[in-house]
Amino acid sequence: MANAYSIKDQYAQHFVTFTVHQWVDVFSRKEYADIFLESIRFCQKEKGLLVYAWVIMTNHVHMVIGSNKVKLSDIIRDLKKYTSKQIFQAIENNPYESRKNPSVLSVTSPCTSVVKNGTVTR
Repeated sequence: MANAYSIKDQYAQHFVTFTVHQWVDVFSRKEYADIFLESIRFCQKEKGLLVYAWVIMTNHVHMVIGSNKVKLSDIIRDLKKYTSKQIFQAIENNPYESRKNPSVLSVTSPCTSVVKNGTVTR
């Protein structure tokens, strides 16, 4: 499913928000936030992701990011795809996880908003 938002300048700084499907409080558990942070570190090292600021909330993440190597939209696509699969797998494999409801685990696509110069780009 194509996202309505697009990044026009692939190497500029952008404010992005990643939201969890159905606003589930996934990042309230440290192990799931750590999966996200590991993915960010990988993208920084291997793909040239530049992270200027970030905050992880219980059900979404805000970041100011850019890139000096790979197109930012490609980094975001790969980051969301890989990270969501890893978090889903961790939830399924966690015997103490109470959020194994099939509707919670049936995500079609995480949502991303991209803002440049104070306006949302489409």
